[in-house]
Amino acid sequence: MTRIDDAFARLRAENRKAFVAYIMAGDPDAATTTEVVKGLPGAGVDIIELGLPFTDPMADGPTIQLAGQRALECGMTLQGTLDIVRDLRDEDNVTPVVLMGYYNPIYSRGVDRFLKEATEAGVDGLIIVDLPPEEDEELCIPAQRAGVNFIRLATPTTDAERLPKVLQNTSGFVYYVSITGITGSGAADAEKVAPEVARIKASTDLPVIVGFGIRTPEASRDIAAVADGCVVGSAIVDRIGRGDAVEDVLAYVRSLSDGAHSA
Repeated sequence: MTRIDDAFARLRAENRKAFVAYIMAGDPDAATTTEVVKGLPGAGVDIIELGLPFTDPMADGPTIQLAGQRALECGMTLQGTLDIVRDLRDEDNVTPVVLMGYYNPIYSRGVDRFLKEATEAGVDGLIIVDLPPEEDEELCIPAQRAGVNFIRLATPTTDAERLPKVLQNTSGFVYYVSITGITGSGAADAEKVAPEVARIKASTDLPVIVGFGIRTPEASRDIAAVADGCVVGSAIVDRIGRGDAVEDVLAYVRSLSDGAHSA
């Protein structure tokens, strides 16, 4: 059992949906990220997704791309990201942390070294968007052996033939991308999402969390109502990027988590 498994077990016992929040590590600087991360559990966040800044974020829209650029310009590194997780663990040993990003920084560090350092820091899961199931031996299988959940993305274009492959070695939860395209584009539609979530859940016992295109408490509620929870990323990163005070960012996050938890 990982912290992610424990979190979903608690949520099921409480008959609540999960709220997951994404922010970019190091945006606009390490100190601000650490302050926001430490405030997220108190704002109702059940699982924290922490972005790994990368120079070529092919799946991300302008909001996340710019956040990654700001982080890199401020000197954020993979080591710095792990340090933020370690700082959180000094105060919170319960809230799961998932690192989301691309394989290159991990490959450059070395998989074995990365997994050792990540588990020591308190990382619970990985979402590595450019590693398909055909490359599971690269990172997915070693991560599972190290006790780190490897979370896979399913999309509107993941058809019945592809879905079993996507689910094959997935653990923790399935991240359903509600729209085709990049992060921060479009708006999630609960009526379209519901049958897709049902289709995935017919093939797995894992929770299905829906992300992309959620910006309001109402959307958070509506999407969580047809899934096991929802993820908000770009809308939170937008507020950090425009320089909102940490307390204002966390108040916005609280409104979104309240929406999901009311589903």
